[in-house]
Amino acid sequence: MKKQKVPTFKAEDEEREFWATHDSTDLIDWSKAKRTVFPNLKPSTKTISLRLPESIIAALKVMANKRDVPYQSLLKVFLAERVEAELRQGRVKPALVSCK
Repeated sequence: MKKQKVPTFKAEDEEREFWATHDSTDLIDWSKAKRTVFPNLKPSTKTISLRLPESIIAALKVMANKRDVPYQSLLKVFLAERVEAELRQGRVKPALVSCK
């Protein structure tokens, strides 16, 4: 079956709306897809407010100090590792965005 051509979009919102209402298998031959790595791509981040017991924060700071890293960075590593483990074990369906 011949695939339809992916349209050209004028704006990201237009493209987002298109893909929300169309199936990519009608437009893209996924059997010819190749895995690509973007080593310089920085994931966007979002600031959140998270309340943690002071004892957990203190323990994080001790562990981070031993590794010579900021405790917030260590917390992000711990979260990313746990999310990846859950995904590997099939407990959670993978999201469109990687945690790495």
